[in-house]
Amino acid sequence: MDWGNVTAEDLIGALREVEWSTPPRPLNEFFSKFTVPRASSKWTSRLKCNLYYYRTNYFILMIFILGVACITRPLAVVAAALSALSIGFFNDSFAVTFNEKVTRTVRRFSPHLAAKMRPPHMPVIRGRPSAKKSTYVCGQPRAMFVFLFSTASFVLWFVSGTLLYVVWALVIGLLVTVLHASLRTPNLKARLNTFREEFRAVWRNYSEL
Repeated sequence: MDWGNVTAEDLIGALREVEWSTPPRPLNEFFSKFTVPRASSKWTSRLKCNLYYYRTNYFILMIFILGVACITRPLAVVAAALSALSIGFFNDSFAVTFNEKVTRTVRRFSPHLAAKMRPPHMPVIRGRPSAKKSTYVCGQPRAMFVFLFSTASFVLWFVSGTLLYVVWALVIGLLVTVLHASLRTPNLKARLNTFREEFRAVWRNYSEL
């Protein structure tokens, strides 16, 4: 896999479409070998590779840092959970799984309400579903849930008085993530053909290269 040809848009698209329940990589692997990249091209390639390969570890790391920043404020803990949910909705797999579980729970108590939570009919072009298929949660575009959860978390951050701590925690978390992804030497697992095939399955523009 030539990560130098992977654009930021391709990487973001892959992170959105990849399976959300992928377990984190072992800690002994996550903290095993670090080297300084010798060129800027090597750095960008390594950064994109590690961001994709250790995506779950970085997500957990960010949530941990946020949790530590607001551990003494119950409202801030709830805000951190809502922030994690709003971020999770950007992932297609997470949004679909969340929708299925909520719809299944609602169906037990109110089948009529569950029927209303179905997504709208998707247009079909030449016998195929539309290529720009939108992801719906409880019958509504997921962007609405991202907005609602993000707004609620921001309000709770502000009310709990930890907004400044959260900003610092986010900055520290991003710096730690970028630093680790820049210095962690991509291991053999990240270069195997199985990993290449995994990325190919979610990289939208791979076939055009």
